[in-house]
Amino acid sequence: MRMALRFLVPLLLLLGGIAWATTPLLGELIAQWLRADVEMRSQLVFESIQDTVIRNATASDSRRIDGLFQRVARDERLLAVGLCSPEGRLIHRSATWPLTLKCPPGAANGAAFQVEPLNGGTVLSAAFALQEEGARIGDLVIVHDLSFIERRSAKLERYLTVFLAGLGLVVAATTVVVARLARRDWVRAVRRGLAPTARGGTADRSLPADIAPLVREMREMLRNLDVPRGISDAIRVEWTPDTLRSLLKSELPGAEVLVVSNREPYIHNQEGADIRVQRPASGLVTALEPIVRACGGTWIAHGSGSADAATVDRKDHIQVPPESPAYTLRRVWLSDEEQDGYYYGLANEGLWPLCHIVFVRPTFRAADWAQYVAVNRKFADAVVAEAQSPDPVVLVQDYHFALLPKMVRERLPGATVITFWHIPWPNPEVFGICPWREEILQGLLGSSILGFHTQLHCLNFLDSVDRLLECRIDREHGTARTGGRETLVRPYPISIEWPPSALVGQAPVPECRVAVRRGYGVPPAALLAVGVERFDYTKGIVDRFRAVEHLLDRHPEWIGRFSLLQIAAPTRSKLPIYRQTQAEAEAAANAINERFGRGDWRPIVLVARHHEPEQVFTLFRAADLCLVSSLHDGMNLVAKEFVAARDDEDGVLVLSSFAGVSRELSEALIVNPYDHGAMGEAIHRGLLMAPEQRRERMHLMRAMVSENNVYFWAGRMLLEAARLRKRRHIEEQIDRVTAPFGRRPRGTA
Repeated sequence: MRMALRFLVPLLLLLGGIAWATTPLLGELIAQWLRADVEMRSQLVFESIQDTVIRNATASDSRRIDGLFQRVARDERLLAVGLCSPEGRLIHRSATWPLTLKCPPGAANGAAFQVEPLNGGTVLSAAFALQEEGARIGDLVIVHDLSFIERRSAKLERYLTVFLAGLGLVVAATTVVVARLARRDWVRAVRRGLAPTARGGTADRSLPADIAPLVREMREMLRNLDVPRGISDAIRVEWTPDTLRSLLKSELPGAEVLVVSNREPYIHNQEGADIRVQRPASGLVTALEPIVRACGGTWIAHGSGSADAATVDRKDHIQVPPESPAYTLRRVWLSDEEQDGYYYGLANEGLWPLCHIVFVRPTFRAADWAQYVAVNRKFADAVVAEAQSPDPVVLVQDYHFALLPKMVRERLPGATVITFWHIPWPNPEVFGICPWREEILQGLLGSSILGFHTQLHCLNFLDSVDRLLECRIDREHGTARTGGRETLVRPYPISIEWPPSALVGQAPVPECRVAVRRGYGVPPAALLAVGVERFDYTKGIVDRFRAVEHLLDRHPEWIGRFSLLQIAAPTRSKLPIYRQTQAEAEAAANAINERFGRGDWRPIVLVARHHEPEQVFTLFRAADLCLVSSLHDGMNLVAKEFVAARDDEDGVLVLSSFAGVSRELSEALIVNPYDHGAMGEAIHRGLLMAPEQRRERMHLMRAMVSENNVYFWAGRMLLEAARLRKRRHIEEQIDRVTAPFGRRPRGTA
């Protein structure tokens, strides 16, 4: 025991000295890193709002500037925002601006950062010069509270001190035990018995005892490193194409963006001697096209137009949009057999009814599955051929490409694959109907990030994986790990561009009301409801007509004074269920019109043709009420488009509770579309709603859509991608450090 003490005391003193000397240095290093992060956040906020501030400051619009500052100041770490004149006088400020804080020294041609004490704490003031046509109009000042840095540094110092002390005791005790055992000639046997193991698994078993705990701690810190997601959730500024481009430049510098979808954003069709460009009636295209315009890159899609092949170059490329090219469209050609099996068969007769629980039996054929696999592989070949770098960001869209993420991952292991599933995901019992359920789940788990519209769909997916695959699920962090790779499963409610381009050039609302009523044969004084859909059995068009029938039955005073204008574009007409859906809708409309029609007035005006976005927005502006009665929908962007079209802040939205958008637009009149009576009463209530109540509801819904626009949707996913890429880089550094100890890299067999 005396010899052991002679060894232990000097060793503990030595380790204590090391801890005393190094812990403050590590704390200072962490403090510097956190301050750099705060400066980066300040730069991001400035780049996001500078154009808006300059525009409103030039127009002397104080109300908009103050409102913007109040929204930006909601960030939990951002203390205040202010606008200072070139002379250093505070012009505008958020309500949280400290009364004792003065304008910091200005930044002549850039940014200036100043740390100063305030009210017993410390703040960082970031001043950014604002210039309009070369003239300096003032400084935008963003103030951050730095007290959290001091708290984290102190906590880290305490943690490291305890950790090193404990490590010293363990090392010292182990050394003494080994020395005593060596005297009894047991060293070899005991060394085998005391080989260091990693708690929670065998991944670090080959590392020395003093390194394995550090590696585990570093991995745990990486797991909890979620700063970009926190920024994306907290900073609610005006997300625009410029904001998105700035994000790509700062968080994903040099990243190549590839988008894969079945539907192409622009279709070229031959009409006589002319070629006509058409934008398809697709919620996916409506949401995604503004993103690709902002990011550039390449969009890979099926070339389905009759003149598509005549308009591409020898690499099947065409620059779009036609009026102002911003990105490349790469077309992939499919034979009739491939399209019948992959698109009409497995995708739309199998997966579509499987995921939309509207009581249409899914049809599964082995031949369709074979074509689905072959087409997914063909698109994977196109992704690999278009990739100019080993680590592109690949955005895979929808249920047509469930196998594509894994196929891309196998050939481009450095790629960051973001898959977004635009339709609902059913519960495990329903999904278990699919004969190729395991293959579909494994294909999707090739994604780095897998997005759904709602948290419910995320939970349904994780439950399906948990039940059908051997996979490690972490529900707290929303991850699934299989085959050495981890997939992040997150809800990302999709949205539309803001402000919408279809709103540009629209006539005032009164003129739209007159033009639409004249064009569709609706009496000038009649109140008008509008529905805009494809002829799809999930949209509840017939149920909507039955609700109108109930309205006229129970409230005959609306006969001759109310009409529903239903726009329905034919779709997937090769499939019997879609032809049947259109026939049922036309028969129901005719029967109701025959029963209630009076002279030239019809209660239901059904128009079965495609309308361009600008035409749809004109209809929305003319309407008193919009009906969205989906029987089951992932999101449904028609509701958000109606809200975006109403810059007069008028109109009523009647919305199905089974559409994902009902989680966001809670100010709408939420209905059960299967309950025709209740939906008819909701229409009656909406037609009678007081103007001030309509405007209050519409104002709140427009605020939600403007803040949570499609650029914010994409920005959240891209920030997640940036975080994963940075984490992967650090993991590779750890693997290089641990390689000399015989540890295999993560993800290897």
